[in-house]
Amino acid sequence: MSRLSRRDFCGAVAAFAATGAKSLWSLPASLVPDIATMDHERILHAANEYLPESPITITSYSSPRSAGGPHDYFSEADYWWPDPKNPSGPYIRRDGMSNPDNFTAHRHALIRLSLQVPALAAAWKITGDKKYAAHATLHLRAWFLDPKTSMNPNLEYAQAIHGVTRGRGTGIIDTLHLVEVARAIPFIETSGALFRDEAAGVRRWFADYLNWMTTSKNGIEEREAKNNHGTCWVLQVAEFASYTGNQELMTFCRDRFKRVLVPNQIGADGRLPLELARTKPYGYCLFDLEALTTASQVLSTRDENLFAYQLRDGRSLARAVEFMVPFIENKNSWPFPHDVEYWDDWPVRQPTLLFSGIALSKPEYIRLWRKLNPDSKVEEIIRNNPIRQPLLWI
Repeated sequence: MSRLSRRDFCGAVAAFAATGAKSLWSLPASLVPDIATMDHERILHAANEYLPESPITITSYSSPRSAGGPHDYFSEADYWWPDPKNPSGPYIRRDGMSNPDNFTAHRHALIRLSLQVPALAAAWKITGDKKYAAHATLHLRAWFLDPKTSMNPNLEYAQAIHGVTRGRGTGIIDTLHLVEVARAIPFIETSGALFRDEAAGVRRWFADYLNWMTTSKNGIEEREAKNNHGTCWVLQVAEFASYTGNQELMTFCRDRFKRVLVPNQIGADGRLPLELARTKPYGYCLFDLEALTTASQVLSTRDENLFAYQLRDGRSLARAVEFMVPFIENKNSWPFPHDVEYWDDWPVRQPTLLFSGIALSKPEYIRLWRKLNPDSKVEEIIRNNPIRQPLLWI
C-alpha cells in the first residue's frame, strides 16, 4: 500500500472538492459540515484577539529546579507531591490530584502557542488576509528559528520529579500541543509570510525532534507506554513525520496503530480498560480516544481507513468510539466512578465525533459534535483537548 505525500493528499482533496465531495471516506458530502462557515466567527474572534499578542517562548521563564538550560523545556509531573513524612525528600504520587505548586510555565507557553498559531492559520485560510499568516510566522520564528528564544528539540527535562528524576519519557506528552501547530504550518507557508529558508528551518527543527523522540531513552520509554501516553507518542510521530515527509516513520506508526494500540488498549466491547483504571476515567477515556482518532485521521489513506480496521475478534477503533458515544451524549449514564477532578467540565466538542462521523459514515456523531462547546475556558480541559481547529483537518 502506498502512502500519499502531503502534496498528493492535498491534490486528492482538491480533486474530491471539484466533484462536490469533502471527504476521502464514504459519508455523503452533503452531510459533512461546512466548517469554514460554521466556525467563521469563532475563528476570527480568536485570531483577532491574538493579533496584538507577541510571541512568548520558554526562554521567558525559568525554574531553579530544572537541570537544563534556558532553551530546554522543563515541566514537573502533575500528580507528585511533597511527602508529609519527609517534606524535603523525594516526592510521592497521588494519582489524579494535580500539585498546584509544580512548575508549569513552559507548558502554559506551549499551550498558548498551540492556541494561537492554528487559529491564525485558520483565519488566513478563510479570509486570505495575510496579516493572520504573518503574525503566526512571528511565533514560528521565535519558537523554532531565533537563537535567542528558540526551544531545543528535545524533552530531556519534561515532567521531572523532585528527588526522583530530572526528566522522564512521560514528559513527551507535553508536546502533544505541537501537533496542531505542525498541521497549521503548511497553510501558513502558502501565504508567503514564512520565507522558503525559514520554512526549511522549521521543518528541520521538527525533523530533529522526531529523531530525538524515536532514538532517545525517554522517547523509547514513551513509545512503549501502554496507555494514552503510547497513543500520544504515535500521534505526535505520525503528524510530525507527515509534516516533514518521513515516509518510513509514517509506515511505522500505521503498523504500530494496528499491531500495538488497538490490540493493547481496546477491550472486547470497545471500552478502554487502561483509562478506566485511572482516578479520572471519563476524562482519560475521552482524551485517549481523541488521540486514537486523530492518529487515525493522520495515518489513514485512500486505500486504508484505520477507523474501520479491526482485529479478528472484532476489536476496533470504531467499536471504541461506539462504546463511548452514549456517555458523551448523556454523561449521567456513565456506569463507572466519576473523575476526582473536572468531572463537571467534560465533554467538549470532541474531534473524535467529527473524524469518526466522517470516516465511518455516522452523521449522528457529527450532529452530537455540533452541539458541544468548542472553547472551554477551563485550563485542564484546554490542555487535554489539543485539536481545536477542525478546519485544518477536514
